[in-house]
This record gives sequence, C-alpha cells and structure tokens, in this order.
Amino acid sequence: MDQFIVKPLFGDGPVQWYTPTNVTLWMGIILLAIIALFVMGTRGRAIVPNRVQSIAELGYGMVHKMVGDVVGKDGLKYFPYIMCLFLFIVFANMLGLLPKAFTVTSHIAVTAVLALAVFISVTVIGFVKNGTHFLGLFWVTSAPLVLRPVLAVIEVISYFVRPVSHSIRLAGNMMAGHAVIKVFAGFAALALVSPVSILAVTAMYGLEVLVAFIQAYVFTILTCVYLKDALHPGH
Repeated sequence: MDQFIVKPLFGDGPVQWYTPTNVTLWMGIILLAIIALFVMGTRGRAIVPNRVQSIAELGYGMVHKMVGDVVGKDGLKYFPYIMCLFLFIVFANMLGLLPKAFTVTSHIAVTAVLALAVFISVTVIGFVKNGTHFLGLFWVTSAPLVLRPVLAVIEVISYFVRPVSHSIRLAGNMMAGHAVIKVFAGFAALALVSPVSILAVTAMYGLEVLVAFIQAYVFTILTCVYLKDALHPGH
C-alpha cells in the first residue's frame, strides 16, 4: 500500500498541514492539465476544432446537458461549479493511472472535502431558495399519515449519510483498483505465472480507465441529483 502514502516533497520529516507533499504536487499537475486542455487547447476557437478542442467541447457539452437534464434550467447557473468538480475528479483519476503517479482521489481526506462542499452547498441553497419549505424534502406526503414520522426519520438519516457515501464510493473504488493492479503485478516475477499476471494487469488497467471516468461521472450526477432536491424539494 506504499503507493497511497503521503510523503513530503522535501526531506523526510513529519507531514504537517503546511508541508508540501506528493498530494500537493499532483493537485498542481491536475490544475495545469485542466488549464492546458480548456484554456490553451481551445484558445484558437476554430470552427472546425482540432482533437484537443473537440475533447474540451465534448466534456463541456456532456456536463452541461447533464445539469440541464437532471436539475433543470434553473440549475444551469451552478454549472461552472459542477463542471470544475467533474474536471478535477476525472483528471485526478486518469492522471493517477500514470506510472509513478499519485491518485489523490484514493484518499478519503480529499474526497470527503469534495463531498462536504457539495453537501453544505446544496443545503444552504435549499434553505436560501425555499426557506422552511426545504424541510418538506423529509416529509413524504404521498405516504400514509401514520408512516410519515418514521419515514421522516429515515429521510433525515439518509440525507446526512450522503457525504459519507458520496466520498467513500469514490475513494474506495480508486484505492481498490490500484491495489488489485499492484497485487497482480507482484506475481509477474514468478516465471510460471508471469504471462497470466501481465494479461491480468493489462485487463485491470483497461478496466481502471473506464472506472476512472465512471466514478467522476457518478460523483457529478449525484451532485446534480442533490442540487435538484435542494431547488425542488417538493418533487
């Protein structure tokens, strides 16, 4: 599990909150990669886009459509935040697949901050937009009256569990995939099973590329669902 250890960039001392680490380095690389794709890659704004501009436009259009379809037109004002969230996660996941790279989204400390930011934001938006009517999200009016208090307790618990499941799902999937690849790679030194090990690592690597994108998509679409609940608690 040494691939998940947070290490200082300079020296071997203890890691403090202000210590530059490999996490800091790779977050900087993620930011530069996003800027390279969406700022440098699209600065020409060609009518017939090149490959880089096509990828940028495809990503932009996909997330914009997702927000419009799930949240609705009134949710498009929050599109920039959701787009940034998707880009950070997908680039962190993909860059983490490079040799000697560090997958920042494999740490619950990173994914928990992202999930808590979403949780707090949508809760504040819900109360700002709807006032006390936002609490109607927990009162299931379609259920029989006798069951509504019980369902309200369940809804409140499930609401506050959201950031936990939101963060653990992403971190757990990223850590599990990398750990499995490392286990398969450990058998490559054995001559009898080396070919099978190499095939297994190749297959897992291909699967992880798919998982890296899917987990970013799932995190983003769940954010849209939570935002929809905040904007339209009665639906």
